[in-house]
Amino acid sequence: MGKKLYVGNLSYGVTSETLAQVFSAHGKVDSADVIIDRMTGRGKGFGFVEMSTDAEAAAAIAATNGQDLEGRAMIVNEARPPAPRVGGGGGGFGGGDRGGSRGGFGGGGGRGGDRGGRGGPGGDRGSRGGFGGGGGGRR
Repeated sequence: MGKKLYVGNLSYGVTSETLAQVFSAHGKVDSADVIIDRMTGRGKGFGFVEMSTDAEAAAAIAATNGQDLEGRAMIVNEARPPAPRVGGGGGGFGGGDRGGSRGGFGGGGGRGGDRGGRGGPGGDRGSRGGFGGGGGGRR
């Protein structure tokens, strides 16, 4: 198995095919992937290339680091393993209760106090639920 290379400072228009083409001049490319932003569908400006051998990887780093690709100087070095992810997110929907009343349809709840006009029509500060939501809760 060869070495995986990190390729950074890429133009957003660079594709995995372009990356494979550039690096194939320096040895056999096992894989080339530009990381794509899910929201925009375009590259995030970096990617990874895996070369067949360590010697080919070293040659590719020496030849391409700092080389211009579509108007930008590439940064190429040996990829580091990803940092271990610590903890688990609290994430998503249905998280824990933060205390206090959740109110009705108007939202509100939380830690109470004068929150200045929160809640919908008919909700006064300090109300606990109902259609207007509103404060209440712990302080």
